[in-house]
Amino acid sequence: MIDLSNLSPSPGSRKPRKRLGRGPGTGHGKTSGKGHKGAKARSGGGVKMGFEGGQMPLQRRLPKRGFTNIFKKQYAIVNLSDLARFEAGSKVDRQALVDAGLVSVKDSLVKLLGNGDIDKSLTIAVDKVSKSARQKIEAASGSIEE
Repeated sequence: MIDLSNLSPSPGSRKPRKRLGRGPGTGHGKTSGKGHKGAKARSGGGVKMGFEGGQMPLQRRLPKRGFTNIFKKQYAIVNLSDLARFEAGSKVDRQALVDAGLVSVKDSLVKLLGNGDIDKSLTIAVDKVSKSARQKIEAASGSIEE
């Protein structure tokens, strides 16, 4: 029976580490498996990542397209169906959405989309509201503060 006192790895699955530079009898003495001289025999030797022997590297051969707009606004998306957890007559603002776990604290802007239905009267204060969401909220006698 196997228990913690007699556990051992499968035969052949573990090998002892290669001890380099421990004399000629080991087979890994003197040059420690690195051959004679040359860049690969030196400490810190070898080529840097992406180096292709002087050929133009792949990351420089490929065309560069587009750019990243650093002023782009990222909105956290909330659907009308997500607002079902709030009581009728309550005010739903960014802090209420964070407390409910619908929006992360890191998200700076919130947009409300009209996916789903709403049957409660809510006062909603978010950064943006889609047309369909606005119509459904007003039909449910709710109000929007932007």
